[in-house]
Amino acid sequence: MSDKTPPSRSHGRKAIRPTLQPRDLMEQDPELARAFRAQIITLFPEAFPGTLGLSLTGKALKEGKWQLNTVPLRTFGEGKHRNVDDTPAGGGAGMVLRPDVMAAAIATARASQHAGAPLIYLSPRGRPFTQDMARDLATRPGVTMICGRFEGLDQRVIDQFDIAEVSIGDYVLTGGELAAQVMLDAVVRLLPGVLGNADSTEEESFSDGLLEHPQYTRPAEWQGRPIPPVLLSGNHGAVADWRRAQSEALTKARRPDLWQAFKDRKD
Repeated sequence: MSDKTPPSRSHGRKAIRPTLQPRDLMEQDPELARAFRAQIITLFPEAFPGTLGLSLTGKALKEGKWQLNTVPLRTFGEGKHRNVDDTPAGGGAGMVLRPDVMAAAIATARASQHAGAPLIYLSPRGRPFTQDMARDLATRPGVTMICGRFEGLDQRVIDQFDIAEVSIGDYVLTGGELAAQVMLDAVVRLLPGVLGNADSTEEESFSDGLLEHPQYTRPAEWQGRPIPPVLLSGNHGAVADWRRAQSEALTKARRPDLWQAFKDRKD
């Protein structure tokens, strides 16, 4: 075995060896059978599972509904100090992740990843991440994500592996780790059995191209503000009409881009 081959680290429950003893999310495990498998190539494997280890995504991780593996990029670095970056060709500020180092990490990740799992580089210049993309990824056997750092990743490795670039918004982060967690949270909650009520995904924002309607709960009146009477009427048809009208009004006011796209689909 090469001294650059990292230990396989996976987070989740063993598929064929059930136990009544609780397991640490960070313990080493074999690949889970039939589970959605997320791989993260990162300089900071300790950042995971992060918030993905909490609430519904964390519960699903423990139950083996999905699996999380980190591939530490530093393991593949060059020289005594395991360097992973170098100065940009042509000059300029910052450093660029080396293609040979990243290629070695990708090869290791692919060797244990499901066939058909896409390779994604979290990049501010990438295609915007959307709910439709989350739905598509949730139908795949898994995904491998590359967390960028510094000034980015050498273009040659992006071209060599035909890596899809994806952005979570029009702003710049110090690295892709937070973006990877955001994307995985959106995807994992759509996996079968993760949400207690599957109907929740049918009424939330972006499910039909509109923002979600306002939500209310008890008490019936708070600080002089009552719940809209229609929601207490028991008339399900009237409630549905009210919620639809609210969604349309909110989308039109706050997201004219979504409203225009919604109208275009209806025409």
